[in-house]
Amino acid sequence: MVDERITDGKRIAQLLSSELDGRDDGTLESVAVTNADTDVEPTVDGDRVYDVELASDGDVTRIARVFAHEDRARVELETSQERAVEEAERLELRTRLKASQPPRTLLFVESGAAVKRATDVVRAVVRGELD
Repeated sequence: MVDERITDGKRIAQLLSSELDGRDDGTLESVAVTNADTDVEPTVDGDRVYDVELASDGDVTRIARVFAHEDRARVELETSQERAVEEAERLELRTRLKASQPPRTLLFVESGAAVKRATDVVRAVVRGELD
């Protein structure tokens, strides 16, 4: 049994990247991890690690940016805010709305174990964009 919990923000972001970019079937097949900064170091405020883009009908749209904090990863979802919040709450992940232009939904991924649930939130966002 594994006793160690992954709480390093950069490692969590890497695990999430693998889940998002490694799928070539289903809802996530149109998702790509782009503009990755492999030299990023986690900070208290969070440094951007990569973008998440969706290809649909020949158009490519950035749907999220991922940041590495010292103790978690933060996903800034740029689309389908209501759907993202509903799915995150259902999966017991912490979110916060960011009052920016355009508004963003912040999703906090606080352990390696939460990566699968965060992937499900992104999947829900993608379904919302493709509907």
